[in-house]
Amino acid sequence: MRVKTSITLPEDLVRRIDRIDNNRSAFLERASREYLDRLAKAKRDAKDAAILNSQAAALNAEASDVLDYQGLAN
Repeated sequence: MRVKTSITLPEDLVRRIDRIDNNRSAFLERASREYLDRLAKAKRDAKDAAILNSQAAALNAEASDVLDYQGLAN
């Protein structure tokens, strides 16, 4: 279902959009979806980084053990 809405944009931005796509609604929908997808990915990435960082010491110790076992440790 589509919902009609009205927004106010700077004139220069509207001109730039019009140069790319004559269907402003479609352009703004694509741009909004892409931006929201990027935000969601950044949130997931930050969560993953926090998990890795919280486990970094254990992961590094495990990697060190493996390298020692393989005779590759410095």
